[in-house]
Amino acid sequence: MTFEEYAFARTSALVRLARLLTGDEHRAEDLVQDVLARAYARWGRISRTDRPDAYVRRMLVNTHNSWWRRLSSREISVAAVLDQAGEVDEAAGVAERDALWRLVCALPARQRTVIVLRYYEDLDDTSIAEILACSTGTVRTHARRALAALRQRQVAATHAWQESSDVR
Repeated sequence: MTFEEYAFARTSALVRLARLLTGDEHRAEDLVQDVLARAYARWGRISRTDRPDAYVRRMLVNTHNSWWRRLSSREISVAAVLDQAGEVDEAAGVAERDALWRLVCALPARQRTVIVLRYYEDLDDTSIAEILACSTGTVRTHARRALAALRQRQVAATHAWQESSDVR
């Protein structure tokens, strides 16, 4: 497969993965552009591997982690504006997914990466370990801790929402 064929076939999936890792569509597009530019220069070696897609995903995750470490990429956070749910409507599902996404974004980078690769990319522990260059036990530990944190934050968020609606 040539680089052009690979890029044409996989760019949209890589952008979706990058968006889940970064939480920002524009940063995700920049991330994928940087990764594909570096992959183009190494495509001869990458295409000879058994799984070039896993190699490029790993490049994407590593580049995301490098961006995260740079001080220039840090953003100043503001308090989240929580919308109050009214009557049940079609927007409730969107609001629930958004709330879950906010909880996922609050996870540490490695835990968020494991959750994204496992539940969005539907990869097994071995594939995730290969991409993250760690053991499968480490992947399972990150997944367990992430799920526990998500459950705890979900309960806390639900409790806070109930208290705020009781006040009114």
